[in-house]
Amino acid sequence: MFDLIKSIKARDPAKPSFAEVFFAYNGFHAVTLHRMNNFIWHLGLRALARFMANITRFLTGIEIHPEARIGKNFFIDHGTGVVIGQTTIIEDDVTIYHGVTLGGVGRVGQVDEKRHPTLKNGVIIGAGAQVLGDITIGDHAKIGANSVVTSDIPDYMTAIGIPARVIGGDDSARAYGMPSRKEMENVTFTIDCIIREMGKIKKELNIEGDHAEGMSDCVDKNKEAAE
Repeated sequence: MFDLIKSIKARDPAKPSFAEVFFAYNGFHAVTLHRMNNFIWHLGLRALARFMANITRFLTGIEIHPEARIGKNFFIDHGTGVVIGQTTIIEDDVTIYHGVTLGGVGRVGQVDEKRHPTLKNGVIIGAGAQVLGDITIGDHAKIGANSVVTSDIPDYMTAIGIPARVIGGDDSARAYGMPSRKEMENVTFTIDCIIREMGKIKKELNIEGDHAEGMSDCVDKNKEAAE
């Protein structure tokens, strides 16, 4: 418990005191109570564990199935609206924000099978993101706010969008799992190049277009980004 509070203090930009985390952080309360609920579940008292998990949801606004496996220093920031499914596996030093769902995709015949995500060490999931199915989010990967992820994300990569697409990656930690300015600039430039290419095609086909020039710049810029 003390290690969890210490890790929250280190990661939260608000720099809370020990007492603030202990008394006022619903994410801390939810994770701490989940430890007890998970223990009860593995005693075979499943109905009691589910009942206690429901009480935890009522008290914190965070729903964690008692069978979910959670590692060390799991930080749920703000927390309200978080849902974590039964077969979810969360490794160490993971951070997620409010409104995140770690859920299944509702396929028929998946009883007693793993149907929820695995989050590896150091993952950051932005607010409102939906991570669905038996997929793996790699070490220190980041998922942008409100993204929908239904496939594996490699280690150290950043993914955004609906459906989520990998747009790059770096090693810096960023709140809400949002991509860096450089990553967003690369995406914006790529879109602009596509528009210019369409203009060039239109011009060659004698169709009116306003973005036919500048393709050499796009090629050079994309080579630089790849390097």
